[in-house]
Amino acid sequence: MNKIMTLVRKEIIDAIRDKRSVMAGLYYAIGTPVAMCALFIVMIGQLTSPDDLNITIKNPNQAPDLVKFLASKGIYNGGENLKEIELIISEDYTKKMAVAQSADVTLIADNSNEKLQHSIRRLEHVLQTYSSEMAGLRLIARGIDPRVVKPLNIQLEDQATPDSKGGFILGIAIFTMIYSVFISGMNLAIDTSAGERERNSLALLLSHPVTTWQLVLSKILTVGFFAMLGLAMILVVSKIAYPFVPWQELGFSVNITPSFMITMLIIGLPIALMAACLQLFVSFMAKTFKEAQSYLTIVLLVPAALAMAAAYNIAPETLQWIPVSGQQQALIALVKGRELPVMQLLFSSGATIIISLMLAVGLERSLKSEKIVFGL
Repeated sequence: MNKIMTLVRKEIIDAIRDKRSVMAGLYYAIGTPVAMCALFIVMIGQLTSPDDLNITIKNPNQAPDLVKFLASKGIYNGGENLKEIELIISEDYTKKMAVAQSADVTLIADNSNEKLQHSIRRLEHVLQTYSSEMAGLRLIARGIDPRVVKPLNIQLEDQATPDSKGGFILGIAIFTMIYSVFISGMNLAIDTSAGERERNSLALLLSHPVTTWQLVLSKILTVGFFAMLGLAMILVVSKIAYPFVPWQELGFSVNITPSFMITMLIIGLPIALMAACLQLFVSFMAKTFKEAQSYLTIVLLVPAALAMAAAYNIAPETLQWIPVSGQQQALIALVKGRELPVMQLLFSSGATIIISLMLAVGLERSLKSEKIVFGL
């Protein structure tokens, strides 16, 4: 154990000397919550107080009431920042409305343009609202209760609490937190494996009176330490940054409590060990530093896909027992106020530890090969 701790101190000192490489991984943990909060602030501002929408309306004189209704909803005819959306009111609009017939209104826009899709949906919703109001007024004018054409009065009693409603946002946040485990230690994993081999220091290190197991464990612990450091940093930054977002505007709250942070660190520990073993194993299999970077970029797509699948509720029954996605689904259930799925969490965490051990054994055996040590 003394030799292992000495090797760990040596690895940490080497990592600290190359501050840029280490901080490149930790920048993700620092910058991601800040960037997400800035994005949410902009999105909430647009949802709660949308900007005026200026479009082209042809034949507005045929439907003055419709034009006024659109203006009351922030949709105007002409003006600055004119959107490429055209609303054509038919020439016989007034006559058909006077005799209670359907009047033609044509909306012309490029629905494949991502910048226009939100504006198109907004205009369609306002037009449908106006159409529903006119239909009700026509029925009332004929002495008919509008409720006659509404046989079902659907009422939804939402039992969700403000905290559980914010679980969706925290689900996305949990994805970024788990992924930080893989990002934070990646550069160090490459440097302490392929990097040491290129510097010809790996063979020199193995010439000392240490076993390959001691060397492997020291590298896993070092990379795992920086992975957990990244997780702790993203939790602290999220705790500070998320209260600045006006979640109350959407009717829910997002709270990162100390108990959640502790739970996240405990659950993230086996994931950090698996991430360290996986990154070291792949890096040692690569012959050069750049090759290791290329391989890890591809390999990290797997945990990212698993985490995203859990965050967006894709095939949850299939993924709830798999490492990464299983732990993430358990955390999402916890932040939504549900009962923590203990069996699911234990199984996925156990599978994570087993995979870590298998990778560690494979890594220890590979370091006994001259091809791996000298990159032949």
